[in-house]
Amino acid sequence: MKTKLDPILEKWNLLKHPFYQAWSAGTLPVEALQVYAREYGNFISTLPRAWETLGDSETAQEEREHAEMWTDFTAAVGGFTADASLPQTLNLVRASDALFADRASALGALYAFEAQQPATAQSKLDGLKTHYKLPQEVEPYFEVHSANWHESEKILRLLETLPADEQARALAACEQMASSLWDALTGIHEAACA
Repeated sequence: MKTKLDPILEKWNLLKHPFYQAWSAGTLPVEALQVYAREYGNFISTLPRAWETLGDSETAQEEREHAEMWTDFTAAVGGFTADASLPQTLNLVRASDALFADRASALGALYAFEAQQPATAQSKLDGLKTHYKLPQEVEPYFEVHSANWHESEKILRLLETLPADEQARALAACEQMASSLWDALTGIHEAACA
């Protein structure tokens, strides 16, 4: 299954997105981090639902705690919490709601995010520490997730147990989520850096 998922993630590799590249280089304005924190937080808050769909209440609770850490990040960059307002972020949240309602699609969609998160979290953490003079409260969410490979490994094990038709649905969900994540970053980048 991993050999089918990896090309999808490579196609939509978030580390190659101009928004994350600018963040890593320190050329992203703090105002863009504020927009990102506000908009992307709406997606982060959907993650517990996916784990509930999988019957994993422990990880769902962990994700609720991580959403609180995201709120701390938002405040630390000088942002505020609000509903998504950009079309691409609204689309990401709608896609999450739909994909996270079904076990097979929840697995595929979660994998698209969780398999990339450790590397993107480390990149963002390095960028914050190197280039931005922000309070230390911006770091904990990314510190926790930079070493969080266990969730994607757990998802992969579950994906491999699915029947072939459900694996196909999971692959389609992975593609949809990966492209929605990319598009959300594009919308944020265009809104905050144009």
